[in-house]
Amino acid sequence: MPCILIIDDEEDLHYSFERNFRSLDCDLSFASSAEEGLKIISRAPPAVVVMDIRMGGLNGLEALKRIRRNHPHLPVIMMTAYGTTRTAIDAMKEGAFDYVIKPFDVQTMRSLLLSALKASRDMTEKVSYQPLLQKEEYDQGIIGKSAAMQEVYKRIGQVSASDAPVMITGETGCGKELVARAIVQHSPRAGKPFLAINCAAIPENLLESELFGHEKGAFTGAMEHRIGKFQQCDRGAVFLDEIGDMPLALQAKLLRVLQDGEITRVGSNQPIRVDIRFIAATNRKMEEMTAAKTFREDLYYRLNVVRIHLPPLRERREDIPLLAEYFLNRIARKQGAPAKQLSSGALERLCSHNWPGNVRELENLIQRAAVLSNSTTLIETDVVFESASTPPRQKKQSIPPSQNIPPSNGSLDEALNHLFDAATADKRFNLMAAAERFLITRALSLTHGNRVQAAKLLGMTRATLRKRIEKYGIRHEISIN
Repeated sequence: MPCILIIDDEEDLHYSFERNFRSLDCDLSFASSAEEGLKIISRAPPAVVVMDIRMGGLNGLEALKRIRRNHPHLPVIMMTAYGTTRTAIDAMKEGAFDYVIKPFDVQTMRSLLLSALKASRDMTEKVSYQPLLQKEEYDQGIIGKSAAMQEVYKRIGQVSASDAPVMITGETGCGKELVARAIVQHSPRAGKPFLAINCAAIPENLLESELFGHEKGAFTGAMEHRIGKFQQCDRGAVFLDEIGDMPLALQAKLLRVLQDGEITRVGSNQPIRVDIRFIAATNRKMEEMTAAKTFREDLYYRLNVVRIHLPPLRERREDIPLLAEYFLNRIARKQGAPAKQLSSGALERLCSHNWPGNVRELENLIQRAAVLSNSTTLIETDVVFESASTPPRQKKQSIPPSQNIPPSNGSLDEALNHLFDAATADKRFNLMAAAERFLITRALSLTHGNRVQAAKLLGMTRATLRKRIEKYGIRHEISIN
């Protein structure tokens, strides 16, 4: 009969396993320390090990390394009461079968134990991960203890040691670039060149030259030889954000890089060998794009070897307090001042919002509230959403004709005064939305409708500008190329 070994220094947990899982078709044995558990494993390896990370003496991660070294096919489920980004990634990187947070759900643990027992029986292949990075990664801003984010951490740990292309999906503002950086920083390419490239932010006529480089005289304005971003990242990694916005012509050239590991500069016929790990991200439905022939199916499958999906913030509301605290502490460190606190009313208001802009929207709101509040505690009235009068799931918003923004030929002070006067006179007036609409309209007017230049002027990506134009219906008021 197979045996499950539980290694934990809490006697109550031993009793919990005895009570809840004795009915499984297996034996249960217990150890109160990692050292004791390793001795049991060396004498008679069990079918599955369930082990705590934090114990007196040898910790769980160090014990996991020894188990993986001597018993690479032994499934080890790690447990901890302290679910952080680092511990989840490290556990999976070291080859843990899975990772759970205490207190665990009994049915979830039962299902996990059955899966581990089956894996042990079938001798399914287990990947052994070597320790690659000791630096704590909280500065990356990947925060969350929710079950959904624990799955993300696990997948980061699983894919980091390989060079397999990764496709990160999720809504705008979820933190896809942070995940890409975490994958690279936990990989053998850590410390090597890394570039994040927003395919929607670079003008289409310049994107090929930016990525592949060009020879002198290759086209009008090419006054000198230029090394492209792909060659700059040789032996490193490239993050292609908004990959769905890459032109079809360039998709064919990117496919060759993935297949052959070669690039060719614009104006040259000489291929150049490059060694690059590719990580792509999108908020679009790529399957629909491939079906519509707007994205190459062969390239999609090349990039989508491993997929990591980032859940929207509204689906992991339990992480909102952690994120808010993180942003407040980061603001305080930059200002060299004590961190502001959140009142229960402010926190409740944050947790009840739908967050269409996800983590990026939360970060902006916290920063705005911290700057505008003179108190050490942010209260409910300090939590002002960008579109407070808009229903949570509403995508578009219009401003009544009687509340039109000031004419574009007025001074900035006059425009702002006009907006504040309107907000004071009519509480339904959405000040932030009107101000944003005004600035976008002015930027488009100054750039004669050039979205690329307007986006740079406003400090946003072209994709974000496009969404704002659609949101406020500006396309009906100004000619945009």
